[in-house]
Amino acid sequence: MNLYSTLQIGDYHINHCEDDFLIKKIGSDKIVCAIMDGCSTAMDSHFASTLAGKILRKIIIEAGYKALYKKDSQDSLEEELREIIRGLFKELLFVKNHLMLDEKELLTTLTILLYDNTTDKGIILAIGDGVVCINGSITEFDRNNKPDYLAYHLHENFEDWYSAQSQKIFFDHLKDVSIATDGILSFSKIKKTDSDEEINFMEYLMIDQKNNETEDMLNRKLKQLEHHYGVKPTDDLAIIRMIK
Repeated sequence: MNLYSTLQIGDYHINHCEDDFLIKKIGSDKIVCAIMDGCSTAMDSHFASTLAGKILRKIIIEAGYKALYKKDSQDSLEEELREIIRGLFKELLFVKNHLMLDEKELLTTLTILLYDNTTDKGIILAIGDGVVCINGSITEFDRNNKPDYLAYHLHENFEDWYSAQSQKIFFDHLKDVSIATDGILSFSKIKKTDSDEEINFMEYLMIDQKNNETEDMLNRKLKQLEHHYGVKPTDDLAIIRMIK
């Protein structure tokens, strides 16, 4: 299986890229991919998305150690994902209280994918906005630019909150799966080029497999979009793509 990723600051942003991503294995058979998108109108949005990524990395490393001692675990993928999110929920609440952070300093979306290579099954959960493509089928999670951030619910009972999450996708027989922040919807013409061709940006980045022989595929595609088509994402963009 080949893994590709890219992270790019939006053309309308100046100081920081407010997106982040994480790719981490649990043992030898499972992989977690996550993308985070900080709220541009909040406070230190790059901090929120990076913090979520660092906490998730810690949780996944710990899960890997636990897996060494629970090789016969009967937990389903959804149960494993719930425990990862439970850990994030708990750690964010601790950091919020410990550092006396404002809620606006923790606003970030999260789209997280957990895939088991042995069973060829996976699950994706989107908390807030994001775009998912599974074997050529694209799904947009869009709340009219008003995401329901995890940080809004840290005072609630975790089980009640998690059971209400409906933006889940289950899949099997992975061939080509991508997750992206909503920056993939923000491409705009930023300079004139010799080409008048039109292109579907989402399909080009999430379905088209040109340059898949190189791990730099997504970055090459972004350069092609900029220099041949004259377009760039105006919002920050993070993409992770898995091709079997």
